[in-house]
Amino acid sequence: MIQDLIPAGYRKDAKGRLIHEKQIKPIDLARDELVGEIVSQAKAVQKFLQAFKTRTFDDIAAFIELSGEQYRVQLGGKKGNVTLLSFDGRYKIIRAVQDRITFDERLQAAKALIDECLTDWTENARDELRTLINDAFRVDAAGNIRTMEVLRLRRLDIEDERWQRAMSAIGDAVQVESSKSYVRIYERDDKGQYNPIALDLAAL
Repeated sequence: MIQDLIPAGYRKDAKGRLIHEKQIKPIDLARDELVGEIVSQAKAVQKFLQAFKTRTFDDIAAFIELSGEQYRVQLGGKKGNVTLLSFDGRYKIIRAVQDRITFDERLQAAKALIDECLTDWTENARDELRTLINDAFRVDAAGNIRTMEVLRLRRLDIEDERWQRAMSAIGDAVQVESSKSYVRIYERDDKGQYNPIALDLAAL
């Protein structure tokens, strides 16, 4: 798509109208220039950070492969969590992979089995257990099942055969929708505390 040409001496406003520069207040021109400069610098920084991120992930993956070769094993390449420390322990780099988990239709089967258990346990079941289970299957503000709350049910030590089948159904229902990798870099202070080296403008 060919960008519209703006005649010399004119500027386009937010509504797309051509305004002669003589009709624009000096403060508005100065503001436009300042915004343009900041945006230009921000795009340059963004491009640098994108290149830094790509290079960092590639370098870490290459190092993991090199380390694995020392023991003649394959260590997984670009996937998996890993922590790297500098020789003096001052710096720490963590590469982690965070999976976004959802559940398929088998979660409904698990809920049905759990409801059967609750019905039979009504007289002896503690109110805390019922509340825990109901909270686990409650959706969040976006209408999504709260994944961690559901998975936490699998930690409960309940021997009922139906409960065990329900927990198996939950495990089978887990689907990894997407994975997001990130790198965090830390520096240790004089107190031995690792503090993140902020790469986010809001954290600086």
